[in-house]
Amino acid sequence: MSRNLTMLTDLYQFTMMNGYMKHGMQKHVAVFDMFFRTLQNNSVYAIMAGLEQAIDYIKNLRFNEDDLEYLRGLGIFDEEFMEYLQHFKFTGDIYAIPEGTPVFPGEPLIRVKAPIMEAQLIETALLNLVNHQTLIATKASKVVYAAGGKGVLEFGLRRAQGPDAAIYGARASIIGGCVATSNVYTGQQYGLPAKGTHAHSWVMSFPDELTAFRAYAEVYPTSCMLLVDTYDTLKSGVPNAITVFKELRQKGYEPVGIRLDSGDLAYLTKKARQMLDEAGFANAQIFASGDMDEQTIWDLRAQGAAIDVWGVGTKMITSDDLPALGGVYKLSAEIIDGEVIPKIKISENSIKITNPGIKKVFRLFDNATGKALADLITLEDEVIDESRPLTIFDPVLTWKKMTITNYTAKELLVPVFINGEQVYQSPNLMEIQKYAATQMDTLWDEYKRLNNPHVYKVDLSQKLYDLKNRLLQEHR
Repeated sequence: MSRNLTMLTDLYQFTMMNGYMKHGMQKHVAVFDMFFRTLQNNSVYAIMAGLEQAIDYIKNLRFNEDDLEYLRGLGIFDEEFMEYLQHFKFTGDIYAIPEGTPVFPGEPLIRVKAPIMEAQLIETALLNLVNHQTLIATKASKVVYAAGGKGVLEFGLRRAQGPDAAIYGARASIIGGCVATSNVYTGQQYGLPAKGTHAHSWVMSFPDELTAFRAYAEVYPTSCMLLVDTYDTLKSGVPNAITVFKELRQKGYEPVGIRLDSGDLAYLTKKARQMLDEAGFANAQIFASGDMDEQTIWDLRAQGAAIDVWGVGTKMITSDDLPALGGVYKLSAEIIDGEVIPKIKISENSIKITNPGIKKVFRLFDNATGKALADLITLEDEVIDESRPLTIFDPVLTWKKMTITNYTAKELLVPVFINGEQVYQSPNLMEIQKYAATQMDTLWDEYKRLNNPHVYKVDLSQKLYDLKNRLLQEHR
């Protein structure tokens, strides 16, 4: 969905841009990092998402006459600034971690190098686009992990926080591993499978449940999925579904299965499975939905629930336990007359102290297992020699060290825009999903478990660590 979101920003971006112009700083080149500091929902990783929309945003950056008239009407900008905005075009470089990649606190997801006015303007929209989808993709990933290989359908449209949240949330859930969505608009826009059967209202609109089931089977004989919990799941719903399934079989069709949306799903699905099997419908699937999240799914599976496909809506599309990712966009360097001047934000809260300089991110893989060992943030000019042992250390608890051998170092940030021109083409959504699955397989289960996961190592190179400490000392 291509659209102009140029005005999707905070007013202070314009006031800063105007201030930079008034102080003759237009030619200053700034480097900003987008990253998140921490996750507070018992997670150690996130799934990068939203880059495709960020690319579209950058490509469509332009101010039209209505935009300029609105800004003039604020009464705080002169015509020199309006003239600049009239001819605005992004001319900088953007590097980003591809969508579907597991990412961790503190490491740059996006790196922007551009004239400071350009780099400043795009902060808000980039954070909005990437924060939201990364949040939902991460939640979906946890739900899919909890499902243990069973399919998960995204059902969140009606309770998402508005149309954009629903559309892009559904997109992000596919990146996180969902196999389909109920959202027809998202299915249309991204070529995704859209799934759905009928609601309780279908059953209630007929004289009785059996009549309703027969009517549905008549219309959809090749894809018959019946919702069996409108009245009494075990006394009427499942028996009536079996009756209709037998009638379908006599006509040469096989049913898809049944769906439950309420009640004790562990007990009901086990009983329903037994009834279906005894009636000769061992291949009929049981779909379950009803205000689920990853913990609910994990618990139901532990109780032996006979569920083949999970429908997850509200708690996934809203990321119920973590309403915002908390990504930030911080200045890390300026380039003035060709000289790189590293910048650092200092805080009494150590987690808010930023990493200075122009940086790269490497993921270190064990060649013997193919598993990720750690991520290493380095300065731009650093090179990792894979033929030599590499010692990394915790940037806070520096006594914690690890020396690795027989490893591969993969640089995660890839060029997206160079000199304002797009050089990266986003894969289609199903390709991103496949890539995400392969990348998640490189993480040990210890990092993915739902409760008390092991903390993944994100370390700083010695050179970056020394630069950070030098700047800390200089600003004391």
